[in-house]
Amino acid sequence: MLRWLIGGGREPQGLAEKSSVQTIGEEQIQNPYTELLVLKGHQDIVRFLVQIDDCRFASAGDDGIIFLWNAQTGEKLFELHGHTHKITAIAPFSSSDASEEKKHLILTASADRTVIVWDCSSGRQVQKVSCFHSTVKCLTVLQRLDVWLSGGSDLCVWNRKLDLLCKTSHLTDAGISALVELPKNCVAAAVGKELNLTFVTGSHVGELIVWDALDWTKQASECNFWDSSVHPDAQPEIKLSQSPNETSVQHLTFDEECVFAAVGKGIYVYNLQMKRVIACQRTAHDSSVLHIEKVPNRQLISCSEDGSVRIWELREKQQLPAEPVPTGFFNMWGFGRANKQANQAAKKMQENTPMYFLELVGDLIGHSSAVQMFLYFGELGLATCSADHLIILWKDGERESRLRSLTLFQKLAQNGDLQLKF
Repeated sequence: MLRWLIGGGREPQGLAEKSSVQTIGEEQIQNPYTELLVLKGHQDIVRFLVQIDDCRFASAGDDGIIFLWNAQTGEKLFELHGHTHKITAIAPFSSSDASEEKKHLILTASADRTVIVWDCSSGRQVQKVSCFHSTVKCLTVLQRLDVWLSGGSDLCVWNRKLDLLCKTSHLTDAGISALVELPKNCVAAAVGKELNLTFVTGSHVGELIVWDALDWTKQASECNFWDSSVHPDAQPEIKLSQSPNETSVQHLTFDEECVFAAVGKGIYVYNLQMKRVIACQRTAHDSSVLHIEKVPNRQLISCSEDGSVRIWELREKQQLPAEPVPTGFFNMWGFGRANKQANQAAKKMQENTPMYFLELVGDLIGHSSAVQMFLYFGELGLATCSADHLIILWKDGERESRLRSLTLFQKLAQNGDLQLKF
């Protein structure tokens, strides 16, 4: 039972028709998100969410407005006006000076060719940079060095006082689309169509490369995400052509063991030690997967252009006994022993290599258009933003029910109305 609790609850409309490849019934035992809060305020596509602290986050998008929200209650804390065009990047920029109280700041870049620093405690504009020659497409903060970087047609390095420290001009016509911090005070800049994330890169043609960030050597690669022959468990598809959208790496995330890639409509789990894909769902959503995150309990969350948010669990398959060694024709020509040895080696590798699969355990339908991204707040729930101008806070229904009961019990006890009746 899904309950709409706040502001403008409505049935989703215009969603893509659900695929029969992966579906889940109304009874979703492993899905805790049975309540939701609908947060209204934006007048256009909401593209960005950024976490400020354990219970606050900011949202921004094409209307040029930044909202600060309470992740527990859904309360709108501040409405920040300062940009005249859509927001193109946002990043947290908390102070690191131990001598003073920690300040939570955020940076926002806009198509109006400005970057603004905001104070999250007061909602006030701290400072504004207006010297850019083109739109700033990405921002990243190097907390260790207490500087921040802006990328567009230029790559600029700034200090906390917003003094320009250095600048590289006009790398390419395409400009810089992403910036990522690497070890030894290095930064990887994505130029053109390449998207770089730490030691993993993904391209618009579906190739994933694992790099050593220290010596820049290529450690492993995967370029057959969409090839059904490589993933025999995947559902076969008949296609006349392969469009770039179906093989594009939209988003990457990782932990110590694996890289989790959103490729086209699918989700792929690439093990860094084995250097291969260990699990996949080639049709995880009906449209392109825009964002994916690893959460506790071996679970993944993904969101898509089809308006859905899905929860997946990485599970280990039960191993089947290996097939017997083939006899007959090969033994006649003296190949039996070689094939037996090869089969035994393959059997040993199969026994020592666990196999995994992604099982759909939750399907969150609430948005009526593409879900751009989300933030995971642990026990406080999940925040999603969408092209339908809405933000939704997904809540653990059992936890919220217990909190309401506890609050009611405390109020009754304070008022002296708590009596036992037999």
